Amino acid sequence: MARINDVGGTEGFGAIDTTDDTEPFHADWEARVVGLFNTLRGQGLFNTNEFRDAIESMPPAEYLAASYYERWFTAICALLERKGVIGPGELDD
Repeated sequence: MARINDVGGTEGFGAIDTTDDTEPFHADWEARVVGLFNTLRGQGLFNTNEFRDAIESMPPAEYLAASYYERWFTAICALLERKGVIGPGELDD
């Protein structure tokens, strides 16, 4: 089953930017998302496959509109809800 992230062979996305970018993060919050991911995964709350599935399960329009680390944050929030750590919609504000 193909998901929105599976775009191999799909046309219409434009040229790929191959400019060298030496900065791993462009805002402080991006580094915090990675720290959150590492902490929660390290505590065994979720594994890498669950995380990947959470990203790939995003609605197509949301997935395409989100930046790389916005997808990570969305996946983490979804997994926190799925695992019962937070209630549904608790982070909506």
